[in-house]
Amino acid sequence: MNNPTMNRALTAEERELAHYMLTHGAPNAASFLGQLERAEVTPTRCPCGCASIDFQIQGMPEAPPGVNILAEFLWGPEDAPLGVFIFESGQILSGIEVHGLGADAPRSLPSPRDLRPFE
Repeated sequence: MNNPTMNRALTAEERELAHYMLTHGAPNAASFLGQLERAEVTPTRCPCGCASIDFQIQGMPEAPPGVNILAEFLWGPEDAPLGVFIFESGQILSGIEVHGLGADAPRSLPSPRDLRPFE
């Protein structure tokens, strides 16, 4: 049985999404790909029940509070889009946040093929 207080490895889908976002984001986003290779998902969960995840980077301290968006995308229907962004704080890759724009926050992460630019 998994210990709910321990970090876990990223799933293949989480890693694929994070990699896509970092390679299609802000000019400095790709510089965080090395940290992604050492990223683990923390057991912290958003109280709303959404699919957002927080990272802990092996060999680095916990990221300080704050959000600096590295890449942001939309997905879902045009009339009720969903948003997703990957962020860092203190130069430490910190997580992936999902949110609803006119709808409840999603309970699953998108696939990279479903993303479109945030405009």
